[in-house]
Amino acid sequence: MTAIRSVVLGCGSYLPQKVLTNAELAARVDTSDEWITQRTGIRQRHIAADGEFTSHLGIAAAKAALADAGIDAQSIDLIVLATSTPDNTFPATAVAVQNGLGINHGAAFDLQAVCSGFVFALATADNFLRSGAFKRALVIGAETFSRILDWNDRGTCVLFGDGAGAVVLEAQEQPGNVASDRGVLTTHLRSDGRHQSKLYVDGGPSSTQTVGHLRMEGREVFKHAVGMITDVIVDAFNATGATADAIDWFIPHQANKRIIDASAHKLHIAPQKVVLTVDRHGNTSAASIPLALCVAVRDGRVKKGDLVLFEAMGGGFTWGSALVRW
Repeated sequence: MTAIRSVVLGCGSYLPQKVLTNAELAARVDTSDEWITQRTGIRQRHIAADGEFTSHLGIAAAKAALADAGIDAQSIDLIVLATSTPDNTFPATAVAVQNGLGINHGAAFDLQAVCSGFVFALATADNFLRSGAFKRALVIGAETFSRILDWNDRGTCVLFGDGAGAVVLEAQEQPGNVASDRGVLTTHLRSDGRHQSKLYVDGGPSSTQTVGHLRMEGREVFKHAVGMITDVIVDAFNATGATADAIDWFIPHQANKRIIDASAHKLHIAPQKVVLTVDRHGNTSAASIPLALCVAVRDGRVKKGDLVLFEAMGGGFTWGSALVRW
């Protein structure tokens, strides 16, 4: 029995030109390159220029993904943009991206699940495509987290960066065999609002009428991360019959190298299968997975037919996984 799958046609990314190193941060706050690297694995991050908005990053990543897929923007009928740093309260940044691509048909909307945003957006687009409601989708993660950081808080300002990544999905008929089908094979999403105070922004239109700054209880986030991440990956394995040995590439949310290493170890995923870009990008929230994916595609690691595992955890808490055959 055949099945409709959301097959990845191409991916693209964009990073702002400005690079902020640990050494430069150490000149601004009480920290050091050694301290940041040892605890997070981060060595540098990219920072959006004045006048460079989340939509600008998203448009650039989307154009790169369309070029990689070899398709025209006019064939896209759905845009799902994951972001916690929209250009405006409304309208959705996705419609700015839609307009920037010259598209005036179909649907475009934002999705907010913080660092889990790309996985949530991928799952959302996948369900729309498999239902037959749309044929081709752009799934984008785009963030300008530098705009919501307290640059005097050394516990958070050293962690985050700006960037965008995108994939093009197309609904395609596949044989219906999980072991060989291309496309999104399964997604698993979770949320638990009891942990809101551990990672949040202390502002918003309804509460303070301000944008606010990111606040985080780092130890608490770390404590919960590994268990939550592995939970949804086990669900993905159970849903498909896949195993850690069958995974060709593990592309996690790039938040902290210690969390990534601990998760891979707990799941028995070999270190050489883990894609790491946190050292170069920092935590780019919803953009981190597609940014890392594009690096691995461009350097030839991810190839057609490879089984790729995505996972992420973000404020809320939210967390999720996706298993995709390239």
